[in-house]
Amino acid sequence: MDSVSRPPNGFLSALTTDDFEQIRPHLRTVDLTQDLVLVEVGQVLKRAYLPHRGVISIVVDLSRGEHVQAGLVGRDSVFGAFATLGDPVALNRAVVVVPGAASTIDLDRFRAAADSSATLRTLLLRHGMTVFAQIQQTAGCNASHTVEARLARCLLQTHDLSGAGELVLTQEALAQMIGARRNSVSLVANTLQQAGFINYSRGHIRITNLEGLRKTACECYATVRRHHERLLNPPVPP
Repeated sequence: MDSVSRPPNGFLSALTTDDFEQIRPHLRTVDLTQDLVLVEVGQVLKRAYLPHRGVISIVVDLSRGEHVQAGLVGRDSVFGAFATLGDPVALNRAVVVVPGAASTIDLDRFRAAADSSATLRTLLLRHGMTVFAQIQQTAGCNASHTVEARLARCLLQTHDLSGAGELVLTQEALAQMIGARRNSVSLVANTLQQAGFINYSRGHIRITNLEGLRKTACECYATVRRHHERLLNPPVPP
């Protein structure tokens, strides 16, 4: 099957024809509704998700009730890469932060296909490493950078991964994404709007100046993009 007819997901687009044909009969399309919890900490992940649109948030839940986003998975990748290759017990909660749609596949089917294909295993590993690199960078970012820079970084990442022209994100969701208090998010979002970088009203966010937002974002946005490019677009050997 030609790649043009594949679902619009970066992982699926990168598969060889043979690898895609292995999993194609087992793929089905599901809606990713906002705030849908895909797995809780300690649960066994039973399905992998490959977004066409929308974004999945990987969330760390703390004992005092705080929820902090550690990473994002969108239309360029797959949620469940490492679970397919190893332990399926979830280390974090996964929740849909931007609604959309995804292809999904039973994890046992996905694992069986990966067991029989070195190229599929390699691609899963690279996608898993990309998410892991993002999680590491996010931890450093939340510890070191200003709320304004973190919010700009997170809005850019979410915009890139979602495929949506407008993001619907509550103050609570934004606070969770950058590890900040809701009142801080409100103040900074207003600052970004006054600068002409975003239009923000009742949880609806439209980026109106990408270049301005990129200049406001911390180094972490570009760093994650470099990791993404290196891991998912390796040079072709001569």
